[in-house]
Amino acid sequence: MASENGGYRGLLVDWGGVLTGDVFVSFQAFCELEGLEPDAVGRIFREDAACRDLLIAFETGVLTEEDFEVQFAPHLGVQAPGLVDRLFAGSAPDDRMLEAVRRARAAGVRTGLVSNSWGTGRYPREVLAELFDGVVISGEVGIRKPAPEIYRLGAKRIGLEPEACVFVDDLPFNLSPAAELGMATVHHRAADETIRALERLLGVPLR
Repeated sequence: MASENGGYRGLLVDWGGVLTGDVFVSFQAFCELEGLEPDAVGRIFREDAACRDLLIAFETGVLTEEDFEVQFAPHLGVQAPGLVDRLFAGSAPDDRMLEAVRRARAAGVRTGLVSNSWGTGRYPREVLAELFDGVVISGEVGIRKPAPEIYRLGAKRIGLEPEACVFVDDLPFNLSPAAELGMATVHHRAADETIRALERLLGVPLR
């Protein structure tokens, strides 16, 4: 365990929506370009069990990107080729958050990625190698958040127990299992807010 004024030795972070801009904003931009209701993508995953099953299979590596696109596109009424690229076209790296992770690692904090993937080939691997001591990508390990096992694996890959780690995610339901394992959790909404929380928890300057 560690105190609220610093002392956690590990930092585990999500990719999309934490180290990049808000993925749901990107989804809304996609919907506008495709002539759909702004919340069409989010709503279909919330309300359609078949679409949720497709997403789970995609995120755990059971479906390839092409198979996911071919099967998911008819539910939205859009063209399948390039669908995932179009969905994420509005999501760019968040330089402030990337720099915060970079500074944490330079200060001796063990850093790790725990990410639910929409295709494992779109991560900038050279950036991951620079930022992280350990990487867990759902499509490569066959486990996705919020399964507790993926958080345990994230901690293991940076050589720490869960209780020594802070976990950051933009989705609240992905935080609860990490907290149950003893991790400190940060709900990411904006870089400044998250960085302040991490500076307090880790006890190192990140700006």
